[in-house]
Amino acid sequence: MPSVDVVDETFLAVPPDVVAAAFAPPAAWARFWPDLTLDVYADRGTEGLRWTVAGALVGTMEVWLEPVLDGTLLHYFLRADFPGGASDKRIRREVRRRQLAAKHVSLGLKSILEGGRPPGVAPALP
Repeated sequence: MPSVDVVDETFLAVPPDVVAAAFAPPAAWARFWPDLTLDVYADRGTEGLRWTVAGALVGTMEVWLEPVLDGTLLHYFLRADFPGGASDKRIRREVRRRQLAAKHVSLGLKSILEGGRPPGVAPALP
C-alpha cells in the first residue's frame, strides 16, 4: 500500500473533452505538479490520463473524467511513496499538502473552464 494515497473528486460543468484538453499538454502537468516527473502509460482520450510518477514521489497518478449530467466529474488519484522512505509525520504532511494541491488544481480548472457560468445555467461550449 502506498504511503501517499490521495483521492479527490470535483464536478465541472463542462463536457469531458474540454476538461481533457486542459490536461493534454505536458506543459500543463509541469504547472499542476512541478515537483513530479510524469510519463503517460495510458492516454484514455476524453476519459483521462494515467501516469507513472517520479521525482519527489514515486508511484502512479490518474485523472479520470466521467461524464455526469451536463458536465464532468473529475476524479484524481495519486498513489505514491517517497523515494527512500519517510517518517510518519512527513507522510501525513505530504498527504495533506497533496490533498490541498489536488483541490487547487480542480477548482482552478473549474473557475477557468466554467467561465463564471451562473448556477443552473447550461455550460457554454467552446
